[in-house]
Amino acid sequence: MKCETCFRHCALAEGQIGWCKARQRVGDVIVDRNYGKISALALDPIEKKPLAFFHPGSMILSVGSYGCNLACPFCQNHAIAQRDLDGSCAWVTPEQLVEKAVSLVPRGNIGIAFTYNEPMLSWEFIRDTGRLAKARGLQVVVVTNGSVTLPVLEKVLPYVDAFNIDLKGFSNAYYDYVSGNLETVKRFIERAATDAHVELTTLVVPGKNDSLEEMEALSSFVASISPSIPLHLTRYFPRWKEETPATSIETLQALQAVALRHLDKVVLGNV
Repeated sequence: MKCETCFRHCALAEGQIGWCKARQRVGDVIVDRNYGKISALALDPIEKKPLAFFHPGSMILSVGSYGCNLACPFCQNHAIAQRDLDGSCAWVTPEQLVEKAVSLVPRGNIGIAFTYNEPMLSWEFIRDTGRLAKARGLQVVVVTNGSVTLPVLEKVLPYVDAFNIDLKGFSNAYYDYVSGNLETVKRFIERAATDAHVELTTLVVPGKNDSLEEMEALSSFVASISPSIPLHLTRYFPRWKEETPATSIETLQALQAVALRHLDKVVLGNV
């Protein structure tokens, strides 16, 4: 049976788990095996998502599970994103998570952010929790690599107020490096931006996606959707398998200057 969640379209036998570790064939259906399974929970500043232009100064309850459909060598959350933590997570229902978020409103919380691993692999949990959260007046945020199919995006879009989408780079070669698919992400961004607040993040890795030409192409694409979409250019530091030295501030500034030819808001991060 073919999984239709992301670009990989894993063909799964009975009981088999997909490449992402988050989806599994059970009988004649493919299920979200990490539904409600929580590996991380924190009350974060909204700017940490990063969202610079969506309720700035507020806090948001951030929740993560396990699994991812990419394999970025520099993944800072590899301990949960690249591992099968099925037996070591806490379990919460959508109702419990929403009640927790509501209880934190006096501390400045505005809602729930699905983040840390790749949350869109658990789109059913986002949909069910998001529906309840919206009924309680909460904001719903998804921090994603944007590497799922449009039918999956459509299932959660009515319940999501804002996305931060990782646009990893702007070449097929770079997306091969992170085991992804550029065209899938481009389509995801185009659709999400029509119905939700969208900000984009590009982690700049020296020698990989830091050319001025690639930034020219990337920012031109974003501007073709809307020049008002904020772009975060984030400084890379060595993590997990990637040992390349950290990105220089000068490189980020040069790329920012290129992107500002096309976009209204280009923010530097991790500087």
